[in-house]
Amino acid sequence: MAQFSRTWWGQRFIAALEEFTDPARLGRGRSYASGGRILDYTLANGTVTARVRGSINPYFGVYKEPIYRTSITIKAISSADWKKAIRQIASRADLVTKLLMNEMPDTIEEAFSGLGLHLLPHSELDFVTDCSCPDYANPCKHIAGLYYLLASALDRDPFLMFELRGLSRDDLHAELVRSPLGQILSSALKSDDVLPEVEPVESYYTHPARETDAVIGSHKEFWTGAKRLPAPLAAAPQASVPALLIKKQGDYPPFWHKDVSFISVMEELYDRVRTKNRQMK
Repeated sequence: MAQFSRTWWGQRFIAALEEFTDPARLGRGRSYASGGRILDYTLANGTVTARVRGSINPYFGVYKEPIYRTSITIKAISSADWKKAIRQIASRADLVTKLLMNEMPDTIEEAFSGLGLHLLPHSELDFVTDCSCPDYANPCKHIAGLYYLLASALDRDPFLMFELRGLSRDDLHAELVRSPLGQILSSALKSDDVLPEVEPVESYYTHPARETDAVIGSHKEFWTGAKRLPAPLAAAPQASVPALLIKKQGDYPPFWHKDVSFISVMEELYDRVRTKNRQMK
């Protein structure tokens, strides 16, 4: 289900289908929706119409892949009920704010439930479906596939449900803007600031500068270069005072528990290391 409905309204839509639809048919419908068997679909006058590829079945005499015409209509809300619902929505700032900003409020159903209405379908009575296939069951797998495709479309555009219920997005927006709360919000959303004109440019990237290649006269000049490498650095002179850094820290540090001087021991160690290094050269 998550593949076709990632939003709460899409999940609510599919939950209504699962209440009255055979799970096996829903499973076949999911495979139809995800398998590319729905060729196209259109929405007009609150009805979703699609062309769905059928299956070849020689047992029933179907030797050529059929194309079925499938439609889903969601019961529209009457104009009188829409006026009541708009008044309920317009009285709540949280609903008006989100709807005018093209967001679906998660409490939108509260404005309808008080009137005995539902925006999202809740039962089988909210749907009127039809398919030209010979399957007598309703919904058939073609209708079930269109159900899931419609749920996916609702995920992308939740205002599609308003259109399926008989109210277009433009009419909803116009009604909300005319309300007192809508007028306040719409005036706040309008900005009088004029953005400065942006001068067109050929590219946002810096063009690299071109440099001419150096002309090399001979192979020797190529390998040795025009300039000689600097002379190697002279070896650093040996420290005149052995264990100088240790002596700066003072004798008998806290971790040294012997009676002999820690500095004298380290001086002897430094001398041995220096002598050994000379012998290895």
